[in-house]
Amino acid sequence: MHVAMIGTGYVGLVSGACFSEFGHDVVCVDKDADRIAKLKDGKIPIYEPGLEALVERNVRADRLHFTTDLKDAVPKADAVFIAVGTPSRRGDGEADLTYVFDAAREIAGALDGYTVVVTKSTVPVGTGRKVKEEIEKASGGASFDIASNPEFLREGAAIEDFMRPDRVVCGVENERAREVMREIYRPLFLNETPVVFATLETSELIKYAANGFLATKISFINQMADLCEAVGADIQQLAKGIGLDGRIGSKFLHPGPGFGGSCFPKDTRALVSTARKSGVPQHIIEAVVQINEDRRARMVEKIVAACDGDVNGKTLAVLGLTFKPNTDDMRESPSVGILPALLEMGANIHAYDPEGMDEAAKNEALDGLLYCHSAYDTMKGADALVIITEWNQFRALDLDRVKKLMKQPVMIDLRNIYKPEWMAEAGFRYVSVGRTTVPVK
Repeated sequence: MHVAMIGTGYVGLVSGACFSEFGHDVVCVDKDADRIAKLKDGKIPIYEPGLEALVERNVRADRLHFTTDLKDAVPKADAVFIAVGTPSRRGDGEADLTYVFDAAREIAGALDGYTVVVTKSTVPVGTGRKVKEEIEKASGGASFDIASNPEFLREGAAIEDFMRPDRVVCGVENERAREVMREIYRPLFLNETPVVFATLETSELIKYAANGFLATKISFINQMADLCEAVGADIQQLAKGIGLDGRIGSKFLHPGPGFGGSCFPKDTRALVSTARKSGVPQHIIEAVVQINEDRRARMVEKIVAACDGDVNGKTLAVLGLTFKPNTDDMRESPSVGILPALLEMGANIHAYDPEGMDEAAKNEALDGLLYCHSAYDTMKGADALVIITEWNQFRALDLDRVKKLMKQPVMIDLRNIYKPEWMAEAGFRYVSVGRTTVPVK
């Protein structure tokens, strides 16, 4: 099959590379000439484990190509995927579909022969119908069908998620489009991957419902963590106790500073907006959004309290800036909601992240951070150590070395990657989330 992927952001680049790994001939298209030039040079613009090798292998096999010329890529394609950004619109939280409709109109002018145009971007219910209308108006009678194929890629594990998914969701209107989508994903049929065919509207809503449900689990366990702190219970024991129930499951029951990234914040807000416009408010998701927005302020309070109620003039060593490990993505990261408040209070912040510092440096809200060369470099003369992102290299710090570097052994662990008993034994004042602080021995 010949595939055109419009957009070489996170979803477009990963999806295009994985489709080429399936054996399809894939052309990834982007207006950003500099980005395309770098991709042709083998330079990957995002950090995703395994992606560089995957791209290099398929470029070498002549299955994966990059271009700025949409009019050259689309006529040859059996399916054209729209994988452009749909950021939250300021003010109302709705998804901004400008790039989606711009892409649809450009695709319309380049169609040649029957083609399935697929929305891969996360879009509100009804977008597929509007994309179809835009193409019909602009194409002058081209032969095409619309499909919806939402992505379910976790940053840091995207290739595994694409190649071995829990399911594939395809929204189609007729059997002809169904057969094209079936052929594109045929390699997964060999692994008996469930492929859910649905209407366009159902497919679009599945994506939002899935992310809304997972975000709900995160906000729920964070509120339970607050209750545990108030009554002297242990959130990790609680999470294990409920997660072993097969109806609940253990995933996404990890307390912390709240969810971030390119999906959950944007998609929950968009779901709330869509529901309100439809006259069916989603009160649970509205609460989830509010809980997550309030979470940053609560983490700031926790850090300040651990520093004896005042961070003015104190040096904080911060480990982790990205919203999760194994990515350089800073979008809506908890660090962006926490660190500016501490800077405003007069704290000096020494920060380190294995992959995210270049992206963090582009964020004006984080102006004032001192970026360090290593985790231990942040700790020199620090009054407290704060763990925001649970990168693996932070899980086994040399605690004796940490103590010698810091002014005083205080650790605020917002990801609960250490055991309170261990930290007390090591002589640390250790503050975590949803667990009782153990007195230093």
